[in-house]
Amino acid sequence: MIQNIIFAVNIVAPVFLIVALGVWLKRRQLIDNHFLTLSSRLVFHVTLPALLFIKISVTDLHQVFNGRLVLFTYAAILLAFAIAWLAGTLWADNGRDRGAFIQGSFRGNFAILGFAMIQSAFGPEPLANAAVLLSFMMPPYNLLAVIALTVTQRSERKVTVGQTLREIATNPLILATAAAIPFSLFKIPLPRTIFAAAEQLSSITLPMALIGIGGSLTFSGIKQDFRLSVIASFLKLILTPTLVMLAAVHMGFSFYERASLFFFFASPTAIASYIMAEAMGSNGRLAGNIILLSTLASSITIALGIVLLKTWGYF
Repeated sequence: MIQNIIFAVNIVAPVFLIVALGVWLKRRQLIDNHFLTLSSRLVFHVTLPALLFIKISVTDLHQVFNGRLVLFTYAAILLAFAIAWLAGTLWADNGRDRGAFIQGSFRGNFAILGFAMIQSAFGPEPLANAAVLLSFMMPPYNLLAVIALTVTQRSERKVTVGQTLREIATNPLILATAAAIPFSLFKIPLPRTIFAAAEQLSSITLPMALIGIGGSLTFSGIKQDFRLSVIASFLKLILTPTLVMLAAVHMGFSFYERASLFFFFASPTAIASYIMAEAMGSNGRLAGNIILLSTLASSITIALGIVLLKTWGYF
């Protein structure tokens, strides 16, 4: 058991130490909101797409792609969304709260914290599998988030189907994946200088993004909407990952597939959920509090999950 605890701490601690560094840098005013905004854009539009492109372009998709895993993950996302919707109907008093609650309960930060955990646990090699999984999950994630924020409010600020599909199709992560697939399928080699430059660029993604997460955490309003934040964090960090891992073990997924599924569903709420909630007239304060609470709590729940899975021989 002690070895399993040490194993879990060695995975989780490096990631959350960088998040804590982001908190400290913000408090010391070494970084500010302007830096956080620009660095977030840089990660989303440049370095994270570069990371996905590099990992997928040199991966044998015929070997890595698992349609069974993709379908399972789609089903699990729909289950998480249904649970979040039911809970939002029961506990959120109005549409603005309900939309932010539902999105915060199912939409995770796999692209940053999940990737960082996988790299911390197993090195950079399994990131290719994670990148392929993420590329297939982005469209339903974004679409369900839009549904959560529009249908619950039934306001005039609705987003058309065409606009939603256009935003999904022009998502930098999806574009990077689409650009990388031909290189993978036809084994097209990148020129060494371009590959080296892209690899160097992608290497700053996770540290910069983790510092950005820490710097973006706002503690002043945590007492407001505390009850809904706790319920959403429980659904995101405990209930959904538990149900998914029970099903994954039962279905006999491999070691790396189980690990990817665990980090996908056990990751805290995505920071993008706050941006979308604010932009679409939902309760941005509640969305921010869910991000804060789930991020802080995930340092414990992920470590505990790793210990239990390791002890039972599933990790």
